[in-house]
Amino acid sequence: MDKIRNFCIIAHIDHGKSTLADRMLEITDTLAAREMENQVLDSMDLEREKGITIKSHAIQMDYVYKGEKYVLNLIDTPGHVDFSYEVSRAIASCEGALLVVDATQGIQAQTISNLYLAIEHNLEIIPVLNKIDVDSAMVEVVTDQIVDLIGCDPSEVLRCSAKTGEGVREILDAICERVPAPVGDPQAPLQALIFDSVFNSFRGIIAYFKVKNGSVRRGQKVKFYNTGKEYEADEVGVLKMKLCPREEIPCGSVGYIISGIKTAAEVKVGDTITDRDCPCSEAIAGFEEVKPMLFAGMYPVETDQYEELRASLEKFQLNDASLVFEPESSLALGFGFRCGFLGLLHLEIVQERLFREFGMDVITTVPNVSYKVYTTQGECIDVHNPSGLPPVTLIDHIEEPYIRAQVISKSDFYGPIMKLCLDKRGVLINQHYLTADRLELTYEMPLSEIVFDFYDKLKSISKGYASFDYHVVGFKEAKLVKLDILLNGEPADALSSLIHVDHAYDFGRRICEKLKDLIPRQQFDIAIQAAIGAKIIARETVRQVRKDVTAKCYGGDITRKRKLLEKQKQGKKRMRQIGTVEVPQSAFMAVLKLD
Repeated sequence: MDKIRNFCIIAHIDHGKSTLADRMLEITDTLAAREMENQVLDSMDLEREKGITIKSHAIQMDYVYKGEKYVLNLIDTPGHVDFSYEVSRAIASCEGALLVVDATQGIQAQTISNLYLAIEHNLEIIPVLNKIDVDSAMVEVVTDQIVDLIGCDPSEVLRCSAKTGEGVREILDAICERVPAPVGDPQAPLQALIFDSVFNSFRGIIAYFKVKNGSVRRGQKVKFYNTGKEYEADEVGVLKMKLCPREEIPCGSVGYIISGIKTAAEVKVGDTITDRDCPCSEAIAGFEEVKPMLFAGMYPVETDQYEELRASLEKFQLNDASLVFEPESSLALGFGFRCGFLGLLHLEIVQERLFREFGMDVITTVPNVSYKVYTTQGECIDVHNPSGLPPVTLIDHIEEPYIRAQVISKSDFYGPIMKLCLDKRGVLINQHYLTADRLELTYEMPLSEIVFDFYDKLKSISKGYASFDYHVVGFKEAKLVKLDILLNGEPADALSSLIHVDHAYDFGRRICEKLKDLIPRQQFDIAIQAAIGAKIIARETVRQVRKDVTAKCYGGDITRKRKLLEKQKQGKKRMRQIGTVEVPQSAFMAVLKLD
């Protein structure tokens, strides 16, 4: 147990976490040279395509230090703010953390927020300066930034290049020296924390855990503490690139268990595994409940696929515990689910993974955040969906969630960033110069304003230099209205949204213009209207495709042509009455990307 080290790698996006993990696997000979590839831990196709880590990946390495063999359990974490829940779970399963900072960019917003998260869990922090081989590396400047942030000695900051492998061996030595060994009692009853799980169609559900007290053996009768279910451990083992079976997982180590579980609801991330006959006295304090930042409806394209979608979401939840969902119905789209996500990128990833891994094509409605509605009777209702809003006469006031946003950027972009935040109803709380040309701005702003395109715009105006991080601080009263989109006088509830009264007119007009381009032309005129209550605030018309009914009249009397046109007109009227409008999926998504 003294020779076990559990650590994770935390950093901002693109600071080289996965590349550093690659070099560590190479040096410890965990992988053969022919199996090696860039970002080898990013096993998902989507991760490779986008070049980002979405899931935390655990792997075990063997390393010899001063003639003694050490077992290193590494967890590689995502850097994007939308996957911060993955990071918090990884941190809870470790005793130490490598804080990687890019020498060309310095400290960014996510670096700071992940660091605070690690300090809260009393982790041993090892600062690492990466990309020292790049010409634009500012080694001394960034070292000073790290020293100011952590309060360590400059000599403690390790320098490396994850690309070339320079200085990686020193990092492994430092892990063996500085990171404390896991604490626990090998003789005590079994107590292990589940920090992740995956669904395997052949083996059932595979749960990943960290043993806190006792040990797990193959064939042992185990019990899941919170659900109360009992199983037999068919197979236990350690996580290398593949699952490696072992007879026993000792105290303090990380491993997996397969016990033929088929139902997704039986495994909860944060649950405690204990022995059936000799259970532990209490469960390990699990992870905090995830707080979704935005909500969107997901509906199957074919209405009879509702149950399949439910099963797919349950299996998906095993692998991504930050997704929450509950059933709901819509007039336009039938039965579906109200899903909670951590951000727009998270929504995009979930949608894409559902399609790839489970073959589920879904329609996603316009995302919105959760509001608190206070009625005239003094009740408080949580509203996730505009259709759940009580009648206007019963509403006393509405409160919306506010966030504290942290933007770090070069001071050259100070003006455009300020303007962007003011446009999004932001209020400046604090500004702080980190160095002579790096500025930290702290804003309070509504969550609903940053959900859609704030991050994209921030990156555009700062030429990619600005970094952004946020956390929810509470609710404030706001003047919100429900904006409905009507197609031929029928409300399309999937497109309706709650919006601040100042932005409603402009937003309604732009949506109508956008939908006009996206909705295909049909045999009758389609009126697209934006309305607040009974008041129409914008209108566009998709013109009909007319069939040339007079084509067969060559020559002849004009009255004959007129008669045919009149007849067509009557038919059009009838068609309009019974005709429904097809709205393509691109229309739902385009609403998010209004410029």
